Amino acid sequence: QVQLVESGGGLVQAGGSLRLSCAASGRTFSNYRMGWFRQAPGKERDLVTAINWNGGNPYYADSVKGRFTISRDNGKNTVYLQMNSLKPEDTAIYYCAARRIINRDYDYWGQGTQVTVSS
Repeated sequence: QVQLVESGGGLVQAGGSLRLSCAASGRTFSNYRMGWFRQAPGKERDLVTAINWNGGNPYYADSVKGRFTISRDNGKNTVYLQMNSLKPEDTAIYYCAARRIINRDYDYWGQGTQVTVSS
């Protein structure tokens, strides 16, 4: 059974940094694309960044370009989201997700981790 477990959220001041981790288990992810989504109160869940498990085809939403970096450690089966220069508008629940590269929709989701950026 596929499991995605996020960690690393918390409270940080504006301008600070956080690194989120997503530990993936339950299958081989070599043909998968991994994404980080976020959902702020009263808003839809949006894709923030994504990358293929082999490191190809990275994507970043315009709002996070130059500040956030997605990476993965194949040996640890873990995907990371390094968030720098955080802004109050980055406050949200952050979710890790996975889908087969050939699919459009994400099939597997983590439970989410709260990120709060104070001004």
